[in-house]
Amino acid sequence: MIHSPHAHAIAPASLAHAHEIAALSSELGYQTSIDETRTVLSQLLDSSRHFVAVAAAPDGRLLGWVVAERRLMLESGEFVELTGLVVTAALRRSGVGSLLVEAAEQWAWQQGFRSIRVRSNVARNESHPFYERLGYQRTKTQHSYRKTLQASQSVL
Repeated sequence: MIHSPHAHAIAPASLAHAHEIAALSSELGYQTSIDETRTVLSQLLDSSRHFVAVAAAPDGRLLGWVVAERRLMLESGEFVELTGLVVTAALRRSGVGSLLVEAAEQWAWQQGFRSIRVRSNVARNESHPFYERLGYQRTKTQHSYRKTLQASQSVL
């Protein structure tokens, strides 16, 4: 557990946090139900390839969460990526996000990695300088595409 000078504690997430994690996610526009969050959170917590931590106030109220993942890609090998970071709007720029990222970085280091990656939506202008202040360097800009799949004949 990491304690900050502001008395925010960083600790591993648990299923008991699902309701507050879902509420925090909605602050950034990710609408998900508590049941959906609980299902995904359960899978993440059961996976050794994922790290999920929360920031809590002294009264136990969640202030933010972070997820990091060990990823394996054919063209670039294995690496760790921050795949989610949310801090409640009222406490952004208070150090909570930095503590959550630090916890994920420590996990990555303990896993044997000496670097960590993060992707940040181009529309989230406030997050870009945040990551740069933490020492992250922009390495590429890309487009993200999505396609809704429909039943079709198998090609395999």
